[in-house]
Amino acid sequence: MREIESIKELRNKTGAGIMECKLAFKEAGGDLDKAIDLLRKKGLMKARRVSARVTKEGRIESYVHMHNKIGVLVEVNCETDFVAKCDDFKQFTKDLAMQIAACNPLYIKREDIPNEVIEKEKDIIKSQITDKPEEIKDKIAEGKLKKYFEEICLLDQRFIKDEKITIGDYLNSVIAKIKENIVIRRFVRFQVGEEIKEENVS
Repeated sequence: MREIESIKELRNKTGAGIMECKLAFKEAGGDLDKAIDLLRKKGLMKARRVSARVTKEGRIESYVHMHNKIGVLVEVNCETDFVAKCDDFKQFTKDLAMQIAACNPLYIKREDIPNEVIEKEKDIIKSQITDKPEEIKDKIAEGKLKKYFEEICLLDQRFIKDEKITIGDYLNSVIAKIKENIVIRRFVRFQVGEEIKEENVS
């Protein structure tokens, strides 16, 4: 019974097929976390194979939260109108809109961050480290920059519904499941009373 429940959980978390989940669970010796890692790696490889495909379809999802004080619009693209209308894709876009509302990312991915922003943050971090050699400062700064990216980049953020995975992991699992390329194109987040910010574009 436990094995069946674990296989169901594997399928829900990774989007993999039943047989893939059974094989991964067996390969991992019954260790659920190891099986998830195995399937995520396979999902990432599948995602990379389709990442060059053109995405001209998709949907714009909206979400309003906290007594109309926070609102989000996010555009997510896929390859076909059929996928744009499927439940898995719709659920993904809804989850993204909720994630953006809750966690307020500034960028979609690390590559979107201007170099001057990264360098400025790195300088701030290093200026706070006064008792270490320069090479140690660099290593500490790299570690803290990783945490910084996890806060401000949507794909690096922990998924609010399952903190064991990132939004990037979630995206790859959906790509592996529906077998189409998916691109988070852009988003905008409104909060009553805040300063106007530029739109986030991938």
